[in-house]
Amino acid sequence: MQASPEFAELRRTYRSFAFPLTVAFITWYLLFVLLSIYAGGFMGTKVVGNINVAFVLGVAQFVTTFLIAWWYARHAAAKLDPRAEAIKSRMEGDAS
Repeated sequence: MQASPEFAELRRTYRSFAFPLTVAFITWYLLFVLLSIYAGGFMGTKVVGNINVAFVLGVAQFVTTFLIAWWYARHAAAKLDPRAEAIKSRMEGDAS
C-alpha cells in the first residue's frame, strides 16, 4: 500500500502543509528567543502601560500555536482524513 499512488498523494498533501508550517513556526519561535537574548532594549519597549514588546510577542507565541493547531485540524479533516479513510477502506476490502 505504501507504494500506491493514493498513499503517495496523501503523504505529499501532508508534507506540503506540515513541513512549511513547521519551519515557519520554528523560525518565529527562534526569532522570539533571539530577540529576548540579544535585543533586551527592544523587547523592553513599552507598548501600552506596563505591557512591553516581549509580553506582546510572548502572547503571540501562544496565539499562533493555537491557530496552527486549528488550521491543521481543518486541513486534516478536509484533505487528509478522507484520503486516509479511502485507503483504509481499500486495504480492509482487499483483506477480506
